[in-house]
Amino acid sequence: MSRLIRVFGEAFDVGCTVDIENTFDSCHAHVELDGNLPIHPGDAVRVQGDPVVVPYGAKLTLRRRASVRRAGALKRLWTRLSGNLECLDLFEVSFSSGSKL
Repeated sequence: MSRLIRVFGEAFDVGCTVDIENTFDSCHAHVELDGNLPIHPGDAVRVQGDPVVVPYGAKLTLRRRASVRRAGALKRLWTRLSGNLECLDLFEVSFSSGSKL
């Protein structure tokens, strides 16, 4: 059974704290899982519950449950490889002087 989990991954629920801010200084939503669980490439986290709307100028911190789906070995490898290749899109290489473009 443990070999199947390594290949296909596992899923479980865990408690989490959701911090949402919609102000002039910051517009973010951060999720902190209970127990400081590490999230690796390819893993997926879905926060359960109704959608939350935070009006402009407000901050909100609330408790929710989150579903964590661990990536299997193949997906983890694919995510690492494709992530490294996607990084190459950030580079711009030119062999011209740039004066006559």
